[in-house]
Amino acid sequence: MMASTRFLIPLGIFIAVAAFLFKGLSLNPKEVPSPLIGKETPEFSLPILNEFDTRFTNGDMLGKVWMLNVFASWCGPCLDEHPIIVNFARSTTVPVLGFNYKDRPQAATQWLDRHGDPYERVVVDLDGRIGLDYGVYGVPETFLIDRDGIIRYKKIGPLTRVDVSEDILPLIEELSQ
Repeated sequence: MMASTRFLIPLGIFIAVAAFLFKGLSLNPKEVPSPLIGKETPEFSLPILNEFDTRFTNGDMLGKVWMLNVFASWCGPCLDEHPIIVNFARSTTVPVLGFNYKDRPQAATQWLDRHGDPYERVVVDLDGRIGLDYGVYGVPETFLIDRDGIIRYKKIGPLTRVDVSEDILPLIEELSQ
């Protein structure tokens, strides 16, 4: 009887670990909740694309609800997302700030010239340090920030029309009141 109990404990531990692993496989890594939601935007002072003598800070956006869209010219999913960002920028009064991540400025300029520039401004994070502060896993990523500089929404991966209509626009309406 003692010998059979000895095998039940490891079996129980194995079943518990397998259940956790199985549950983890069903999670979408793009829906990982950001620890930055509800916190102030990390400080930055970055050069503006094609105006490297001019710096732009997150403090310049205080008092406005705004979107920060992380993109790069070398990013395939950014191109998929781009028409949605363009349409969003045209159809709302919320400023959209482009955050060019680990990219060559000339390549970013050419990419925006070719595909359209929906951004009020584009800041350049050449080495990706500020992106790390924002918890950027890759590109594209999008943040919605309130008037007080608090991050209220983060999307990892390309935005979809559903994201805009079901998540972002209702949140903008709420934050604009």
